[in-house]
Amino acid sequence: TWNVLLSFSGMVALIQLLFLPFFPESPPYLLMQKGDKPGCLKAMKQLWGEGNYHTEFDDLMKEKSVTKSTKIMNVLQVLKEPSVYPQLSIMLLLLLSLQLCGLSATANLQESIIPYVSLGVAICELISVIFCSSIIDRFGRRILLWGGYLLMALILLLLETSLLL
Repeated sequence: TWNVLLSFSGMVALIQLLFLPFFPESPPYLLMQKGDKPGCLKAMKQLWGEGNYHTEFDDLMKEKSVTKSTKIMNVLQVLKEPSVYPQLSIMLLLLLSLQLCGLSATANLQESIIPYVSLGVAICELISVIFCSSIIDRFGRRILLWGGYLLMALILLLLETSLLL
């Protein structure tokens, strides 16, 4: 019954995919990235109900003015920045520990190809991290979440269908 367990994550993705269009964008995203003050207040009202959100809105405006002077960096600029080396080293350590946890060895693969599978998985993860972090500012989180959940639901549906056939 492992295929039922696998399809459970697809069902969760499908539920999230169905409900995501009904939620508003994040108020900080609307205000800071889009510059949409009325949309920000509307999203606050929709997320938090009726009330006076001028204090939160003022805090967001202060944060926007503070971050206005900060420089937005791309992936290569972040990698060259010495102040983020501790965080990058922790992420690298986590990715390496994931590669060394033995998942490839438990996948019933021939022992001679396990290092290549681990290397391939690591390269795919690295490419996806670089690709996603470079396009997140261009498209926004909502579209990427929606697309990711849609793709995950479709792949799991295809996997489940192929297993049944």
